[in-house]
Amino acid sequence: MTMQTDILNRYLFDNLHARGELVNLSQTFQEIVAPHDYPLGVKQLLGELVAATCLLTATLKFEGEIAVQLQGDGPVGYMAVNGNNEQEMRGIARMASDTDATTLKDLIGKGNMVITIRPKNGEPYQGVVALEQDTLAQCLAHYFEVSEQIPTKIWLFSDEKTSQIAGTLIQLLPDAGDKEKQQADFEHLCQLTNTIKPEEIFSVTNEDLLYRLYHQEEVRLFEPQAVSYQCSCSEDKCLSAISQIAPSELESIIAEQGSVSMTCDYCITTYKFERHALEQFINDNSH
Repeated sequence: MTMQTDILNRYLFDNLHARGELVNLSQTFQEIVAPHDYPLGVKQLLGELVAATCLLTATLKFEGEIAVQLQGDGPVGYMAVNGNNEQEMRGIARMASDTDATTLKDLIGKGNMVITIRPKNGEPYQGVVALEQDTLAQCLAHYFEVSEQIPTKIWLFSDEKTSQIAGTLIQLLPDAGDKEKQQADFEHLCQLTNTIKPEEIFSVTNEDLLYRLYHQEEVRLFEPQAVSYQCSCSEDKCLSAISQIAPSELESIIAEQGSVSMTCDYCITTYKFERHALEQFINDNSH
């Protein structure tokens, strides 16, 4: 079977009250980083954050969006990945200074992880945890422990040679049954998952990997979901931002520069609006 990437698999362990997810990305990640010249360590951490956001998005049971942000006082002051229930992803890192660091703490420094969930129907929800663990995967497990009280473990992998990233998640589905048995089942699945080798996750299909790991368990595999890169910028969103500028200030920008340009931080697409395109817009917004 040919190795497939940019696919997310969800599955249930019917007898163990747990669920799992596995994502393997190549093109999606490469398209996210292509417009930027990130150092290797920054690129790898952003890749891990993309894989993690895919896994988190797949835990949502509704239509909506999720944003996972890392903020700190290190060389990377800000890193964010946005995704939705269609597994459409985009991501960015903002550098405060150049760096050859490779670890979470050396890159972000002292800071927080902010997870914002915006259901299509319903109120947004935000959770914040300090980045006190050594790895992003450990910080995410801590988030679930603190914010959701759901035993969850995440593994993240990156391969700099092929620019592939991958991640997997095991999560307990608590019910009214025997809590000790549920915890023991969860730990059993974590031990099995812990045997994944990086070279394995990037060289065999998701189905084959799941069989190798869990062939003694009853696993119910759902239809795989494609993951893709999708930036949500548009001319309309730029015009909406321009509408926040006072008409007099907009006039002076056009007088000085002849047009108004806006560049998307994520995909580096530049939207240029000439005077004639904005005149009606200015008139409409000056009353």
